[in-house]
Formats: sequence, structure tokens, C-alpha cells
Amino acid sequence: MSLNTFSRWQGWLAGAALMAASVLAQAAVPPYAVTAPDGVVIAVQEAGDPNGKPILFIHGLLGSHLSWERQVNSPELQRYRLITFDLRGHGVSGQPERADAYREGRRWADDLAAVIAGSGARQPVLVGWSLGAAVITNYLAAYGDEEIAGAVYVGGVIELEPEQIVPQPHAYRGMASPDLKTHLDAEREFVRLCFARQPDADTFQRLVANAAMASEHMQNAVHGMTLDARKGLGALHKPLLLIYGAQDALVQAKPSFNRARALNPGALGKFYPESGHAPFLEEAERFNRDLSTFVDTAAGR
Repeated sequence: MSLNTFSRWQGWLAGAALMAASVLAQAAVPPYAVTAPDGVVIAVQEAGDPNGKPILFIHGLLGSHLSWERQVNSPELQRYRLITFDLRGHGVSGQPERADAYREGRRWADDLAAVIAGSGARQPVLVGWSLGAAVITNYLAAYGDEEIAGAVYVGGVIELEPEQIVPQPHAYRGMASPDLKTHLDAEREFVRLCFARQPDADTFQRLVANAAMASEHMQNAVHGMTLDARKGLGALHKPLLLIYGAQDALVQAKPSFNRARALNPGALGKFYPESGHAPFLEEAERFNRDLSTFVDTAAGR
């Protein structure tokens, strides 16, 4: 074997070793937990490159970290550190029974702060879907934007005001029902309302199962959650992108975007014409491209 050939083989083997080490490192982060100041245990999961720019995903009402499967499994996003967690009252996180554990917006903010600190993520981009956007807003109101690189609101709840929320009395009333069949049927209807284009059957059933796992105490209390949008969005001086589905059946897209822009004039907006309340699932490839561009821009500021 010539010296040049040997050198090329050395280079190839070194590259292969680095790739293998990267794959092993990505697979080596097991799920873990952090504890909120009020003692609620929050389940955290990671995917992607542990040395990549961090993206922290916050799911919406009746969801869990599984809501983000089209992101954590996206080849385009594997170069980032992808952090998900289950909100209090959801998934495998703690489910306190006291109503104030859900009505006090500061508690949700503290959960997010605990995940940022416990994960050691430096300057993550926060991505909040629906209720998850409200959690980011409360985090900003309590902690400011010093620890983050930017935020993406997806179908984001800006304020719990009638002009920003689509009335769906049948679903919301049924979700509060003590009758099990009525309660479960309403949760299924809520999941259906998240989509203009319904997902495949397996995904839909998994999301319905997510909803069934959510705390009834949380569902009965969360609509009264305190939310200081003026203080929270006013505290954000880092990049902000709002993505709405033009066919959203749960949040009034244009009024919500307009309100967010009034509170934070620097906010940018995108409307996905074929999506409902879940554009990150309905138009996942476009969403992942837009997210990647935003993260690279925010991290390079």
C-alpha cells in the first residue's frame, strides 16, 4: 500500500470514527427529570446532536413530547440539540391535584426555567405550540430573555381573550364533563380540531391517547391560567417568529398575530395556507426548514 493510499485510509477511518462517535453520543442521552420549585417532577427527553445549537420544544394542551415526532425524527434537524419535555399535568410529568398548580402562570414559567437550567442548554431557541407559547410568554414575564436566543410561537395563544380564541363550546364543555364517555369523546374532538388536514390513523390515535393521559384537574383549571402577555412579549428583545395555520379552528390566527405585533413590533409572521392549528405536523417539511433558518439566524446574532 502506498503512503498516499494509507493516508487516505487513515482519513476515512478517522471520519468514520467521528461519525460513529456522534451517533453514539446522540443515542446516549436517556430521558431524565427536573424538579420545579413547587416540587412537580418534569420529564425531559433529548434527541439530535448533543453539541448542536439547542432547540427547546414546548407542546400544547393535551399533548406531550410525542407531539414533536416530526421534528425530533427530522434528518434536517439532527444537527441541533433537540430538547422536549412534558408540561405539568401532561404525559409522564407530575400531575398535581390543586387547581392553583395550573392557574398560576408563574408555575408553568418556573417549569420551563427548570428545564433550561437542568438541561444545561445555553441560549436555546424556544418553540411553543398553542398553550406552549403562553408558557414562553409567562417565562419571559418572570425571567426575561437573557438565557434564550429567540422564540417561535406555533399556533400560539397570545392572550386568553374571546377575540383571539375560536369558540368551541361543545369540545371544551365536554372535556370538563365528569362523564367518562363525554369527556373522552370531547378530547378526541379537540384533537380533530387541531388539524385542517387530518394526520394518519396511527398518529391521530397516539395524539388521542396523549390527551387521555392528561390530568383532569389540569383541564378544569388551565383555562383560568394567568398570562401577562404585555410584560412577557415586551420583555423579548431577541428574535420572535410567529407561525399560524390559515385554517386554524382553535386560535384566531390574524387577530392573535396582530396582537402579538402590537406588543412586540419586531415579531415576524408566517401563515401556512394548508394548515390548521398544527402546522409543524401538517406542513412539517416547510416548518422544519423555516425553523432551521430561524435558529441559524438567531444563534448567529
